Amino acid sequence: MYRLFVAIRLRPSMLDACLEAIADGPAGWAWQTGEQLHLTLRFIGEVEGPVAEDIAWALSLIQARPGEVALNGVGLFDQGRRSVLFARVAPREPLAVLHAKIDRALVQLGLELERCSYFPHITLARRRHGAADPASWLERHAGLVTPPKQAASFALYESHLTSHGPHYEAAGEYPLPTTQ
Repeated sequence: MYRLFVAIRLRPSMLDACLEAIADGPAGWAWQTGEQLHLTLRFIGEVEGPVAEDIAWALSLIQARPGEVALNGVGLFDQGRRSVLFARVAPREPLAVLHAKIDRALVQLGLELERCSYFPHITLARRRHGAADPASWLERHAGLVTPPKQAASFALYESHLTSHGPHYEAAGEYPLPTTQ
């Protein structure tokens, strides 16, 4: 079985800004490492080998121009013990179009349609038991922004769960056309 997701690897300016915000994060949260940071386009989950091969092929056929993307603040998905701190990514619309194309390709392979609407973000931390209140961190990093940079590609990732957190390995990379 392969545990898969589709994501955009962060450009250096976005990665550096996220790591700077993480460096002074509140205690008790499970903070992501630089290697774990990415912009998820579609979580797939566990699939068998032949399905993984079909997914890789289907992704190679996708044509989209997400254009330039940038960080635009931080936020909290407040879900109690399952809360997440994140960095917003903008603009939403071109990324939502790419997400929809990926979702349609996966549905054509027999996977389920993603149920929630797409909200481009980068997960920075997940709440642990006893985690500190993130209100002051959210306030300090409300202005987290980066200059827009062209998204050059997206990738199919395999997620390996370990005792030290997830490890992500690119299983395929798909170039995106540049905007003219």
